Parts: sequence; structure tokens; C-alpha cells
Amino acid sequence: MWSPPVHHPLRRLFAGLTEHAFMSSLGVADPPLVDYVSGILARFLHNDVLYRLRDGEGNPIHEVVDMIREAEQLPAEGRTRREYHRHIGDFTLYWTGLYPEWIQRARSGWSKDHFISYCETGKRSYRIASQSDDVEESAVLRRLSDEFELCALGLNHVRKEFESLHVEGEGKVIG
Repeated sequence: MWSPPVHHPLRRLFAGLTEHAFMSSLGVADPPLVDYVSGILARFLHNDVLYRLRDGEGNPIHEVVDMIREAEQLPAEGRTRREYHRHIGDFTLYWTGLYPEWIQRARSGWSKDHFISYCETGKRSYRIASQSDDVEESAVLRRLSDEFELCALGLNHVRKEFESLHVEGEGKVIG
């Protein structure tokens, strides 16, 4: 899975914004959780990663309902099934936190996702993905499941801070 290098300027920007939003705005001092959430921002810079799950014909899956269907067709105890659910959790958290208006628009039209809750689906998917032998990763994924709404709110604060950087930076020459 693609992700910018640790010292990439965008990764550092996302890490700083996420840490500030979670700690200052929400009072959440949980470095592994904050690092994970900022990692979602860095990974999802590319649509290829955001829509990395594929259907049986190799086409990118855009709707969560279809992602779940693909995940449920995999063996229950397999690593790949957990990876699918982890991606579903990341995907739903990303959209819920950063672009809640997009979810509302998607739900107002005819789409399979019209009938599901991104929050409940994300919580469930993170819970399934947390069933792993990797103790540290499992703990973070369980916290994401338990604190999904808080993390979505944190991402919304990140968006606002990012937008304020853009407004403050208008008219300035960067070089």
C-alpha cells in the first residue's frame, strides 16, 4: 500500500495538523491513534489507494456495501479479510470526518450506500480488523472502533485547520 515517506512534507503537515486537532481541540493524547489517523490522510492522497479494493472483474469498488460484500466472501480467519475490513474502516472514517457533506449528497441519490450508516459500518469493520495477532495494531483498531465518532470529529477539525492554512496563505508567494 502506497504511503508518502515518513519525512515527506505532506506527511509531516498531516501529522502536525492531526496532532494539533486531536490534542488541542479534543484533548486526545493518544500518539498511536493520532499517528494512525494522520497516516490515513497520507495514504488516501491517491485515488488508487482510496479505491484500492477491486471486484471480481478487477474494477475499483466505490460503494461501501460492495466492499463489505467482497470482504465477506473471503475466508473468515484470513489476513486478507481483516485487511478489507481495515480499509472499509479507514474509508468510512475518512469520508465521515473530512467530507460529511459528501455522504449526505451520496445518500440523497440512488446508491446502495444510501441504506447504511458509515459510522456503524466503520466501527464494525475496525472491530473485525482488530482480531489480529499484532497486539499494537489490534489495540489501535479497537480504539478506532470504540472512538469512531471522536476520530471523525478530529478529522473534521483537521479539515478546518487545513482550510484556514489555505486562506491565510492566499496571496503569499511560496518559494
